Amino acid sequence: MNGADLLCETLLANDIDVCFANPGTSEMHFVAALDRQPLMRCVLGLFEGVVTGAADGYARMADKPAATLLHLGPGLANGLANLHNARRARTPMVNVVGEHATYHLKYDAPLTSDIESLARPMSHWVGRATDADSVGKVTEDAIRAARKLPGGIATMILPADAAWTDTTSSDLPSVIVPEGSQPLDQAQIRAAAEALRNARNPTILVTGAALRDAPLRTLDRIAQITNARLMAQQSNGRMERGAGRVQLDRVPYVVEHAVAAFADTDLVVLVGAKAPVGFFAYPGKPSSMLTDNCQVMDLAEPGADIIAAIDALADETGPGATIEARLAKRWQPEPVRGKLTPEAIAVALAHHMPANAIICDESVSSGRDFFRSTYGAEPHDFLQLTGGAIGIGLPLATGAAIACPDRKVITLQADGSGMYTVQALWTQARERLDTLTIVFANRRYAILHGELRQVGAGTPGRNASRMLDLDDPHLDWVKMAGSMGVEAARAETAEAFADLLKTACAKRGPFLIEAVL
Repeated sequence: MNGADLLCETLLANDIDVCFANPGTSEMHFVAALDRQPLMRCVLGLFEGVVTGAADGYARMADKPAATLLHLGPGLANGLANLHNARRARTPMVNVVGEHATYHLKYDAPLTSDIESLARPMSHWVGRATDADSVGKVTEDAIRAARKLPGGIATMILPADAAWTDTTSSDLPSVIVPEGSQPLDQAQIRAAAEALRNARNPTILVTGAALRDAPLRTLDRIAQITNARLMAQQSNGRMERGAGRVQLDRVPYVVEHAVAAFADTDLVVLVGAKAPVGFFAYPGKPSSMLTDNCQVMDLAEPGADIIAAIDALADETGPGATIEARLAKRWQPEPVRGKLTPEAIAVALAHHMPANAIICDESVSSGRDFFRSTYGAEPHDFLQLTGGAIGIGLPLATGAAIACPDRKVITLQADGSGMYTVQALWTQARERLDTLTIVFANRRYAILHGELRQVGAGTPGRNASRMLDLDDPHLDWVKMAGSMGVEAARAETAEAFADLLKTACAKRGPFLIEAVL
């Protein structure tokens, strides 16, 4: 058994059985080892941002890590933007980054780089195998780091000679026992309960595992008994929503709206969440969305079992068995007719998305009102851009579809950010995934037109428009999708879009709708 075989065996022994890959020469012995493992599913991405984004989507839905295979430092660098998003989502992931053979490094070949320095800002843990015998332990350390609550990005560096050299160890691959969660601070939970009871206008702000159906029901009962508002932070890895689930709003993106939302709030209890701040700094506008008089408390420390903390808070606040969680009823807004708008798209989804769909949202500015029309849609999971680095939508959907092959995955994709990782369409076609991509084709970076005004920089002239618009030439998403093996069609009215959506939701396999706005 060589080092690459030991790496594969250790991954499989710990239920990591999907590898999203874009390999190169230094990783060929790992490729060969993967080839000897029929239980490992290997998925090719034609760009490393697709690889890391797909691993993110997979882990969010599978509740376990995937592996990635990246080619040296430049390959890792190509995938860093979506590793940033995954890090913000606290997604568990094990990245395997190839390296030159140890004896070759001193020659400073063209692809030599400082991989550790590239990896560290986007990873919670970075490690390097020094030889074949060290591969097993480094892999175990990486898996342990990825599974540490609430989830982590682990990046291990695999020199080529550590992969191809036979190991001298006879030890079998180890099954990693996950580290226990941080102990709950009962005094901290009691203090949060007391503060909620005494506050005038409290808010419970949640993210992470707290956004699943069962803990949301518990939190809603707590909110009722303490007269608190329950809200999700602005960006979240995964939220369970729709009919039969707690109706939840997010912190608004626009600074003025967020400031207004918290103007009268005197207490925020954070359940895995961060206190709300502006996405950017704007001249003359606050960075914090909270007033100076608002008290902020963490329910539990990072690394604690957040579900156990919620249950402990319920015990402290004492909601009785007679209090029922407030759940959204199945509801469909009136269909929109005529001009195709983001609202028309959201309304059509409320009518036609199948039960248990997975929504991957990178619609950016166009989809900000999606929640308003879909509180009563069929129950679904909602995955979104978490770190602000665009290019996550199509890869996120690819990974989610591999994790959940029996569920329809629908991507709400802005056209400009979709071009960052459009190669994911090819992977969706190759893997025969049940994905539906809705491209919001406004043919501009619409969010940047708004941001230009928000920062007080005026209205776009010729040069600014050339940097913010995508209309010369315009992108043809139907042709792009077709060239990658994905069936596609274009809609220019609300009625045409609803008809296409209904048809696409009723069939299996990858499909794309270019929604011209």
